[in-house]
Amino acid sequence: MASSRPRPRPRLRRGDLIEIFRFGYEHWAIYVGYGYVIHVAPCEIAGAVAASVLSELTNKAIVKKELLSEVAGRDNYRVNNKHDDRYMPLPINKIIKRAEELVGKELHYSLTSDNCEHFVNELRYGISRSDQVTDAHTTVSVVTGVLAVAGLVGMLLYRSKRERQ
Repeated sequence: MASSRPRPRPRLRRGDLIEIFRFGYEHWAIYVGYGYVIHVAPCEIAGAVAASVLSELTNKAIVKKELLSEVAGRDNYRVNNKHDDRYMPLPINKIIKRAEELVGKELHYSLTSDNCEHFVNELRYGISRSDQVTDAHTTVSVVTGVLAVAGLVGMLLYRSKRERQ
C-alpha cells in the first residue's frame, strides 16, 4: 500500500547548492537560509522552459531571492554540493554576502557559458562551471564521432560492393 505522506525534504544549510529537476534540464539555486534561495531567473513569462529559451534569446537574466518552495514548485530537488571534494567552498558568510549583493541585478545569460549552474558554482567555489554543458558537449562529441565512423564504414562497404560488381 502506497504511503500518502510527502517525501522528506533534504536538510538545508546556508551556502548549499540546490539542484531542481525540471523537465529536460536541472535548474540550480543557492540556499541562503529561512527557506530562501538565490538564483538566476529568466524573464517573467509563463513556463520554465519557455522562460529559459527567452533568456537565451535576449542573453539576459535577473538574480532573484525567492522561497525555495516557490522556485521548485512541484519539481523534486536535492542538495548537491558535488564539487566539494574537488574545490574548497568559500566561507559561508562570503557566499551569502556575494549572493545577496547580486539580487536584483541583470546578468548576461547563456546556456553554454553563463547559466544558473555557472552562477551557483561561482558563488560557492569561486569557479564558474556547468556540468550540464560539459556533459552535453561530451555527448555531442561522442555522437558525432560515432556517426562519422558509421559513415566511413558505410562508404567503405559501398565502395567494396561496387568494386565486386
